[in-house]
Amino acid sequence: LRNLRHNRDGVVVNGQQQEQPELVGFSCLPDQVHRKSVKKGFEFTLMVVGETGLGKSTLVNSLFIQDLYKDRKVQNADERIHKTTEICQNTVEIEEQGIKLRLTVVDTPGYGDAINNETCWKAVSDYIDTQYEHYFKDESGLNRKNIVDNRVHCCLYFISPYGHGLKPLDILFMKELHCKVNIVPVIAKADNMVADEIEILKRKVMTQITDNNIKIYQFPDCDSDEDEDFKQENRELKAAIPFAVIGSNTVVEVNKKRVRGRIYPWGIIEVDNPKHSDFVRLRNMLIRTHMQDLKDVTRDVHYENFRSKCITSQIDSYREKNKLKRESTTNFDLILEADRKIQEKDQEIQRMQHMLARMQQQMNHRALETDANNN
Repeated sequence: LRNLRHNRDGVVVNGQQQEQPELVGFSCLPDQVHRKSVKKGFEFTLMVVGETGLGKSTLVNSLFIQDLYKDRKVQNADERIHKTTEICQNTVEIEEQGIKLRLTVVDTPGYGDAINNETCWKAVSDYIDTQYEHYFKDESGLNRKNIVDNRVHCCLYFISPYGHGLKPLDILFMKELHCKVNIVPVIAKADNMVADEIEILKRKVMTQITDNNIKIYQFPDCDSDEDEDFKQENRELKAAIPFAVIGSNTVVEVNKKRVRGRIYPWGIIEVDNPKHSDFVRLRNMLIRTHMQDLKDVTRDVHYENFRSKCITSQIDSYREKNKLKRESTTNFDLILEADRKIQEKDQEIQRMQHMLARMQQQMNHRALETDANNN
């Protein structure tokens, strides 16, 4: 490096002029994409599901340092007895260092509160399907420039710390929705347990997930050119699932330093201390490292599954209509045109099915590698 210096005409090495290769300019394309993305802003939809009293609202406020539940009314026990699952959607615009994020948080008050909870998951499933349907219609319409993406990119499922693992309702919910949304299991109120109890509960939950063939969100493998710090962080995130978290918006003083936490007779729990909970790991996963991957999996896997079913249904309906036309018309040109369109749709479905099969194989491969690493 001591013998190398630059000038306007090229590179000087050991006192000799070396011509610099002529650049076309496409190396600046990432800068163009970056400027366009920053100008447009980003969208992310987070769903939180779990029984009442597990701290869902507090955790969401802690994650994004926003009060998203200002006008929320807390119901008493009598009002929750016959309550069904509702869907509450809150959208807020967040800006950080010039980067804009349109955050939508979907809450599910009433989930698991009724006496009979066999069908409380259906409201959540219907909401996810409705958002896919709206996006499919907008995508198939004439004006596709300003489509608002309200598809659910991630579902934080809160697990009670008071039991001995997953409840039947937890297993039922995840089995019904794991093919529709990225599920990230979270052990709520981890400050109710000591470290050994947390580890035992984590192993129990992961064993139940594996035994019931539940496909939670799988972290992607790191590329070979990634730095070691990122690889180490990715390994720590994989090992931390399910995340044992605590949430608090109360500021306390610890060693003359103001932090968010909770005060107990035996000590202080700090929200942002990785030694006390997995809150920082969950926040990093959701926002700093894997937000885009959550959106990509939603688009390429879950939404494509829904889209494939819609196109198949449309083709079946189209075939039924053309079957009736064949019985009532002798216009063979129309019949040939209909057959051509059907063949094109069939080819498109086959391509989509091959693509989905490859993606499913990749996800299964990731799951096997994760299980092998955990073992």
